[in-house]
Amino acid sequence: MTDVATADTAADTAPPPLAQKLLAEFLGTFVLVLFGCGVAVMTGADIVATGLAFGLTVTLMAYAVGRISGGHFNPAVSIGAAIGGRVSWKDAGAFIGAQFVGGIVAAFVLMILALGLDGFEAFDSSTPLGANGFSEGPFDYAVWAALLVELIMTFLFVLVILAVTDERNAVNVVMAPLAIGVTLAVIHFMLIPLTGTSVNPARSLGPALFSGGDWIIQVWPFLIAPTIGGALAGLVYPLAFGRGADPVPGSGFGGGARPNPFEQQWNQQQGGGFGQPQQEQPIIQDGWQWDPAAQQWIPAQQPPPPAADPQAPPQGGWAPPAGDQTVVRPPQ
Repeated sequence: MTDVATADTAADTAPPPLAQKLLAEFLGTFVLVLFGCGVAVMTGADIVATGLAFGLTVTLMAYAVGRISGGHFNPAVSIGAAIGGRVSWKDAGAFIGAQFVGGIVAAFVLMILALGLDGFEAFDSSTPLGANGFSEGPFDYAVWAALLVELIMTFLFVLVILAVTDERNAVNVVMAPLAIGVTLAVIHFMLIPLTGTSVNPARSLGPALFSGGDWIIQVWPFLIAPTIGGALAGLVYPLAFGRGADPVPGSGFGGGARPNPFEQQWNQQQGGGFGQPQQEQPIIQDGWQWDPAAQQWIPAQQPPPPAADPQAPPQGGWAPPAGDQTVVRPPQ
């Protein structure tokens, strides 16, 4: 019974596998684009309704699947988190791919649903699916200004995310998704009349692909500016406010990041000085073993049973060869 309880506890504390994280990022981005852009299409881009739709959706999905992947749902957030030491570049790259796929699939589903509206035409620039722009449709904004405002707002958005999810802010962790959602809603209130509000490349690319016309041509600022803004936030936050925890392995710019305790323990167990043999002792915690090559936890292997004779040498250690006349002196 104790073994079963221990196994259940270990399973609960083990980090989710990458496949679950990618599914969470896909699902979160899919719902964000479907609901946010869907409300924009159905309400004629009403500022309050659309802003609240995006803000409340990111809040709900962060509560729903944030524990699995961190609830990024945005390539700019993943890039900022990787530079800030919160997630490895390997995971961030996989997250970004899942987010773009989620945004594109959501825009496709929204297009299918919008075909039921009278007068809606697929791939018609006069009926965009919540696409972003700067001099198309209702927008009359200079391209340089669109780049600048999207960069600044994404910087502030990712900065808020890094702040409210800082481990030193653990007392407010339950409110973090709500703070993130409110921030996104307020950003929409300002940017909807200017650019339609991006601050998220995955949210911009999907609707642009299915809106046709100049919406595709004008999508490039909303891929570049949020990426730069998120990267700047990931760089500025730890420099200005420090770190709540050591950077995870494989994050940041490499070399300058301190390894986490598991990496430090692994490096120490590999042997140190010249001429000393390397030791390959596994890192085991709560029934899980750290795999340094794959950078993930795997079920721990059972250790060999102890020797029956306490005076016998440990397994794998030195013992006199068979037939040797060496006399082993007993301890005093």
